[in-house]
Amino acid sequence: MEKHHFYEPGQGHGLAHDPLNSIIAPRPIGWVSSLSAEGFRNLAPYSFFQLFNYVPPIIGFASIGWKDSVANVATTREFVWNLVSRPLAEAMNASSASVGPQADEFVLAGLEAAPSRLVAPPRVAASPASFECKLIEIHQLKRADGAPLESWLVLGEVVGVHLAPETIEGGVYRTTAAQPVLRGGGWGDYFEVTEAAKFRMKRPD
Repeated sequence: MEKHHFYEPGQGHGLAHDPLNSIIAPRPIGWVSSLSAEGFRNLAPYSFFQLFNYVPPIIGFASIGWKDSVANVATTREFVWNLVSRPLAEAMNASSASVGPQADEFVLAGLEAAPSRLVAPPRVAASPASFECKLIEIHQLKRADGAPLESWLVLGEVVGVHLAPETIEGGVYRTTAAQPVLRGGGWGDYFEVTEAAKFRMKRPD
């Protein structure tokens, strides 16, 4: 007999909180910095974020709603992804505030900006890893029946990478040295990647 809790998303989940974000978790945070056409700085975290390709490196984030970040990237065709470390978690959370397009989230979150090398948007100076990106495409998501959604997937090619020296040991980037913070589920669950949680497996030949 089936013991799993089954539901059809279109009919509701029947639980106290939608489990989707807790199942696909933890997820890397797309902390995206961008510039408007007028030069206003924007910094916003996106929990729907991922790496999609190695060569060339392609990353993407999805925005539910046409938000300032998407509008900026659509206009300037550039953005920077900044890794959220544990010391930066509270600042990242502060940068998620709903403010107008002329508000500077770097100032709001008390963050120092650093210049990028190959793109105009600045990066978060204290972030242990940042990717300078050029826009590939912005794709509006659709339902299975073809109906458009108010959600957009932004894909960018990484053209420049900044790594803090303390994250590199013996020529190898150490994931845990950056203390990355990942988004979980619920209204505010986050996780930190630690060395104690690491295990290794070798792929079959």
